[in-house]
Amino acid sequence: MQQFQAAVDHQVPISQTESPDLSHGRQLTRRVHVYRASPQLSQTWKNAQSLVVVYREGIREQTPFQTVSFYLSSLSATAVEFGLGIRQHRDIENGLHWVKDVIFEEDDAPFSEFTPALNWSTIRGFALNLFRGNGYASLTKAIRILGNDLSRLLSLLTTN
Repeated sequence: MQQFQAAVDHQVPISQTESPDLSHGRQLTRRVHVYRASPQLSQTWKNAQSLVVVYREGIREQTPFQTVSFYLSSLSATAVEFGLGIRQHRDIENGLHWVKDVIFEEDDAPFSEFTPALNWSTIRGFALNLFRGNGYASLTKAIRILGNDLSRLLSLLTTN
């Protein structure tokens, strides 16, 4: 972390962008700054090309917040391109991993051996795709509607 901060403190960004976001009950401004990876960072992390810093600040539930995230990349890209990639990754994290952890309670599964955990993770992923593929944006709603209706649940497997 100190290496990243030192690199940022001694350089001017080669690319930067700022974007507001007014969604999910929050006001947010994202600023993405891209720096060249310093020779010291390149020695420590092979093929490091870019150091990306994302500043997020805003108001969530009437509470101000500020965060700073550092990313190191082997790519050379603009702040807009890095910002888009980071947002897409967060969408995957929130749309898949968070859902499996919170809605399907994957982290609280009663088994820890590799094969059963992998099998149940695959089944949860299948169910997630099945629900979303049939128009259920809310998985809790899909579970509530379909959870006790086997014939309706099985009908999802045969729809086109």
